[in-house]
Amino acid sequence: MTDAAGALLFARYAYPPNALGLCGADEPRTLLEYGAAGAGDGGLAALARTFEGAWPYLELIAAANRIADPLDLRVVEAYWVGNALLDRVEPAALVRHVDERFHGRLGRARERVVDVVAGGGVPHHCFHVFAVYPWLGLLRSGAVEEPLHVLDRCRTAVARVRTVGEDELEVELRPLAWAGGSLLLGELERRRVRAFPLPRKPRPGDLVSLHWDVACDLLTPAAAHALHATTVRLLAAVDRTGATAAAVG
Repeated sequence: MTDAAGALLFARYAYPPNALGLCGADEPRTLLEYGAAGAGDGGLAALARTFEGAWPYLELIAAANRIADPLDLRVVEAYWVGNALLDRVEPAALVRHVDERFHGRLGRARERVVDVVAGGGVPHHCFHVFAVYPWLGLLRSGAVEEPLHVLDRCRTAVARVRTVGEDELEVELRPLAWAGGSLLLGELERRRVRAFPLPRKPRPGDLVSLHWDVACDLLTPAAAHALHATTVRLLAAVDRTGATAAAVG
């Protein structure tokens, strides 16, 4: 049986890239309708399986924690936000997972993935964005503007609501920055974003999670801390791979 709450949480985070045509079946309106209804079901679970980026990680996390349903709320939260389930995935299992998914297509980038896992990488969405996608490699090759924009918007990020409009929120967050050959969190900035249908309308002072400039969920302080801490952990892991490459080079 599908965890309805977990399926709905997945829909919130899956909607932004789906609306941009980046992942999953072309069903952004369906995802919005589920969000507006505030309920998930077997149809939403079937739609979730079309997300080839996220779904295999949910299966990996669930299996490592002996949870039958990949859409269990704890599993979905682990992947998009972060929680203790991530550390129960053995590093070797994560490397094997990436190898099996990409069947040698990573080329030399596989060494970077292995190093990131050895440096503390866990099967969080930001791991996939920072370590598996090619954008960080493009940054290191000298292209900055577009790779940095994609990395920053594609990751899940903590933001604090400052003002609430009719269709938009103004939020404050620490964007990704590229400095001295390192990917890191920059200084606070304000940004206007949209909001996915949430259990209640966000209010000034609320903590929210962003994915492609859409507020996907209202975060508790503990969840916001988990997302921030996991992001910092993964940034440190990928930074170590860059330092190693520079030393070898």
